[in-house]
Amino acid sequence: MLNTPILAALGGMEIAVILVIVLLLFGGKKIPELMRGLGKGIKEFKDGKDGMDDAADKVEQNRSNKPL
Repeated sequence: MLNTPILAALGGMEIAVILVIVLLLFGGKKIPELMRGLGKGIKEFKDGKDGMDDAADKVEQNRSNKPL
């Protein structure tokens, strides 16, 4: 929900300027490494989020299976 207004506020010219600045700062060789690192970070975040959901489900399941 938050991403939509930010992306809507950026036009084509602004995105092009940002890409040129990133290219100047990091160079052409560093961009694939940066994108690969970004992808790994997103994957680890999603795995961690899913892992937290699974861990919470297991704890709840263990509580319901305990004899009183």
